Amino acid sequence: MYWLVMPAAGKGERMAAPESASPKQYLELAGRRVIEHALAPFLADARCRGGVVALAAGDTTFAGLPVAADARLVTVTGGARRADSVRAGLAVVAAANPGEDPWVLVHDAARPCLGRADLEALLAALADAPDGALLGVPLTDTLKRADAAGRVVATVAREGLWRALTPQAFRLHALVRALAIASDATDEASAIEATGGHPRLVAGSPFNLKLTHAGDLALALRILQGASA
Repeated sequence: MYWLVMPAAGKGERMAAPESASPKQYLELAGRRVIEHALAPFLADARCRGGVVALAAGDTTFAGLPVAADARLVTVTGGARRADSVRAGLAVVAAANPGEDPWVLVHDAARPCLGRADLEALLAALADAPDGALLGVPLTDTLKRADAAGRVVATVAREGLWRALTPQAFRLHALVRALAIASDATDEASAIEATGGHPRLVAGSPFNLKLTHAGDLALALRILQGASA
């Protein structure tokens, strides 16, 4: 059993597309909003005890979505940084679980293509991951380091390097402590690392993309259409 925390207070400013007048989590994708796709794998999983969605102050869009009627979901006001939103979500989970230390999965609201097999692999890994675990993809491309003018200055060895994805799963209290120390962490695993932890990497699908640039929305649509074919 686990809880879900979904930071969804961002504005998606790098989504330089006409549709991005809305934050990227609210863009329409295959008949639903992006955030609805992101929530769907967890709401379909009986092991998910509940979810907390951290919204921007003044957000009125989420309440109007069909998914908001799910009794397992609650909302909280997030913050300017991802870590602030996650901390707000963790506080709700802690209040709902006095004296307990449940697993918490943190998943990006802008990742609408999480596959069932990846979720299963992550949850299975927790049986042997005391410091938690996260989905990732080993790097296969040749990596270059560039200078400010965009010129190559070095080729970087890719051995042992991964792209970190979400969900990322950690015990509630360990993550609360870690984010209190690493308040500017860009993901939960790096906060755990800052406290000396060594989260386990679980190989996931590269199709579990995070919407960042305008072309990503069309790619996500093709992925979702392929999954339902």
